[in-house]
Amino acid sequence: MNTKKHIKPQALIFVGRSGCGKGTQAELVCEYLKEIDSKRDQLYIQTGAEFREFIKGNNYTQKLSKKAYDTGGLQPEFLAASMWLNVLVKRYKGDEHLIFDGTPRKYHEAGTLDSVFKFYGFGKPYVINVNISGVESKRRLLARKRIDDTENEIKKRLEWYETDVVPAINFYRDNSNYHFLEIDGERTPAEIHKDIIGRLHL
Repeated sequence: MNTKKHIKPQALIFVGRSGCGKGTQAELVCEYLKEIDSKRDQLYIQTGAEFREFIKGNNYTQKLSKKAYDTGGLQPEFLAASMWLNVLVKRYKGDEHLIFDGTPRKYHEAGTLDSVFKFYGFGKPYVINVNISGVESKRRLLARKRIDDTENEIKKRLEWYETDVVPAINFYRDNSNYHFLEIDGERTPAEIHKDIIGRLHL
């Protein structure tokens, strides 16, 4: 059993290819933080979930965003950033752990997120890159049989990962202001989780 303690607010960013399991790992780390630091709340921000809710609306921007979503287009940086910034500005109280799932997706979005940590005074956030191959990503996405997981859509996502997401991840790699954790995502969820928490200095 983990020893209960009160640790200072932490910021964790989970990134990786589609299907890598970053959402699962983010949730497991949330549970771990609750277990070892039950007195501190968490703000868990899922950009994808925010987008899916956003495109249900009927204003002009929401309609354009839904069109991009339905046709497999990539959402613009300003809109992607607005998804998590809106939650952060409205809900962050100043003493929670911050967990980001699926952000950033582009290089300039990484810079925007960087300014958040400086503004709020987070010392050294963690970037957790759950790394799987493109082949494994495709296999997992096809296996889950979601309506948007067609061969063509998966191909686009894998291409976007290389052209857009990798530069964003590289913003943090070898950046002395961050703990960058390269995690082998081609293992069981339990093994990956154990690896992650073993490398968190809390």
